[in-house]
Amino acid sequence: MQIGAKIKALRLKKGLTQEELGERTDLSKGYISQLERDLNSPSIETLFSLLEVLGSTPKDFFDDDKLEQKVVYTKEDQSTFADEDKKYAIQWLIPTSNEKEMEPIFLTFAAEGAFKQFEPSLSETFIYVVRGRIRLVLGDEQYIANEGNSLYFEATAHHQIFNAHTAETQILLVATNSYL
Repeated sequence: MQIGAKIKALRLKKGLTQEELGERTDLSKGYISQLERDLNSPSIETLFSLLEVLGSTPKDFFDDDKLEQKVVYTKEDQSTFADEDKKYAIQWLIPTSNEKEMEPIFLTFAAEGAFKQFEPSLSETFIYVVRGRIRLVLGDEQYIANEGNSLYFEATAHHQIFNAHTAETQILLVATNSYL
């Protein structure tokens, strides 16, 4: 078992630097570095202190039977919803996207279709136009993106996406899950 690799993975998952983890556990950055590279072994007391800060229990930390993270998602994992009034269909590409930092979705618009309007947030959004053309209304500004174009923006203003094509349009949209 590589204790150092597990400590490092938990630290990165928490978004902490070695220095921040050291400050929260009264350990030096150098000692944390040595632990993560398996050059040093922590005492039980030190390990428990690290795990408390990293949000893990000793049982979870040492449980090698825990399920591995899912990496590949198949079509069976996806779910779809169609809004006939607004003329769009949304496909959630991973089932737990609202629990993750990013939410990838695939949107298909019929002619004159529009996605719902979103309130301002701290989210960042990436859109790739797979087919067709969209119009993004972001606050008081409007942007047109054609097939093969990408958009990237901070969602700090009201925003909405419209099909700006006379036929079907498809986009891949990835937004970070941020809350005000």
